Amino acid sequence: MAADLKLGLVLGYWFAQPPSGVAEQIATAEDLGFDSVWSAEAYGSDCFTPLAWYGSQTTRLQLGTAVCQMAARTPVATAMSALTLDHLTGGRFILGLGASGPQVVEGWYGQPYPRPLERTREYISVVRDVLAREEPVQIDGKHYQLPRTGEGTTGLGKPLKSITHPLRADLPIYLGAEGPKNVALAAEIADGWLPMFMSPGLDPLYRTSLEEGWGRPGARRGPDDFEVANLVQIVIDDDVEKAADQVRMSLGFYIGGMGAKEVNFHADLFSRMGHADAVEEIQGLFLSGRKEEAIASVPLALVEDVALIGPADKIREDLERWRETCITTLLVAGPPQQMRTIADLVRG
Repeated sequence: MAADLKLGLVLGYWFAQPPSGVAEQIATAEDLGFDSVWSAEAYGSDCFTPLAWYGSQTTRLQLGTAVCQMAARTPVATAMSALTLDHLTGGRFILGLGASGPQVVEGWYGQPYPRPLERTREYISVVRDVLAREEPVQIDGKHYQLPRTGEGTTGLGKPLKSITHPLRADLPIYLGAEGPKNVALAAEIADGWLPMFMSPGLDPLYRTSLEEGWGRPGARRGPDDFEVANLVQIVIDDDVEKAADQVRMSLGFYIGGMGAKEVNFHADLFSRMGHADAVEEIQGLFLSGRKEEAIASVPLALVEDVALIGPADKIREDLERWRETCITTLLVAGPPQQMRTIADLVRG
């Protein structure tokens, strides 16, 4: 990560109700020279509608999805939303895509999850064909077929091109990825990578995967023009344990509850960091219904692997580890005053 790393504001997805204070956060981000603002989706609010509103309130900020879940829409529908938002915002849109996990994909969207890397490759190929608008879109893949033919169809479908001409055929696409194979895929076919719970300690592993992807025939980018935008929770408090408590809740939830015992990519990631014993304990407590105990059991060392917590001077010192990683944009969250403090710490 360069010393002059970019900053992005993460607004995430909605919980029970729409968030408050967003307009002030966005205005502060523009005033402070942030590079981007990002929305998300899980199984509630969508990621595109908020960005349309955010875009109307801004003039300079890039607007990205971190992430748009691929199972929620056909690749053509996603491309239509992307090209529409890119026009409405004057070319400021970034399409961040992610595969999510089997519980959400199959339980919420009713779509099959197996072979996610293969599915992702086909999906992005279709999106790029729509945006290129060079010829009618056709694909005869294992997961997507355009036009659709065969049993259950009329046989009347035909290849089509977008009626609307995209503003940018090369609209940037970032890929959310955690595992080594998916990170390599991002480096090969995308313009950027959206890590989750990245740890500076795993940077050598990530760089190996990125280099593998960049070295593949037909790779879209290389190390000099590839973006890595990573969310890092930052909690400023003189009491380190008190600061860690504000991070433990989300970590305990993702490790313990965002996935089944046998398939939880977040838990796998923390195990690769060296926290396998803690992961097993957290999962066991969470899945047995003891959620508060699971959250409380998240060790401080695990928190400090993926978050910046404690007094301002400690955070400034700990930032140096992150500056040596492959990250190009630090994605942060918080109210306006915290955004100002973070900007001073990062840029100071």
